[in-house]
Amino acid sequence: MPRLPLVSRDVVEDPLVIHMYDRKFPGRDPATQPGETASGAPGNFEAVFAHSPDVLEHLVRGFHLKQSKARQLPLKYMELAITRIGWACSCRWMFSEHIKILRGLGYSEEALGALPAWHDSDAFAPVERSVLAYADCFAFDHGRVPDALFARLREAFGAEQIVELTYVTGMFLMTAGMIRALRLEHDDCEERVREMPSPPGYRFVDTEPPPLPRRD
Repeated sequence: MPRLPLVSRDVVEDPLVIHMYDRKFPGRDPATQPGETASGAPGNFEAVFAHSPDVLEHLVRGFHLKQSKARQLPLKYMELAITRIGWACSCRWMFSEHIKILRGLGYSEEALGALPAWHDSDAFAPVERSVLAYADCFAFDHGRVPDALFARLREAFGAEQIVELTYVTGMFLMTAGMIRALRLEHDDCEERVREMPSPPGYRFVDTEPPPLPRRD
């Protein structure tokens, strides 16, 4: 289960939360009648953020902004950046959900399989490689972007498109962190980095090792 309880439909009064529940969980209470979403995810994101309807509204408006037809940047570039953020931030839900969207947008299985190591793949066009590199700058370098990369983006996109790409990439970077922190959706999993068992009786002793043999 996620680290916070799911908000039951029985106690919801906020109209936005009711709207999201009706849209995503028609006819059921996500807290007492859990079930998979259409994509196969657990579907507990909204039911946890419903603890703060204002925060949930802020998130939902961001998602709607990305999907709006008012966007000047083609959806495939936004989704490419989001999917790479999911991989780079080890957010299983984000990677899983958005790689499905890329498939629906026409990306080949070869390209989808190459996303984890896109640097060594010929499956992406130059502009797509620039978008992926931009996403990596957010995930790995806190938004520090080399001038040469930004120049390539300026050659491919207008200023409004770059603002959209920047906002969406940053928004989903934040979302990936929140999903992992609260253990939502597919990221409800135990910490992988931990002490592994040793044989009974093992104790570390800080002693000087014997000298190495000569190699000449």
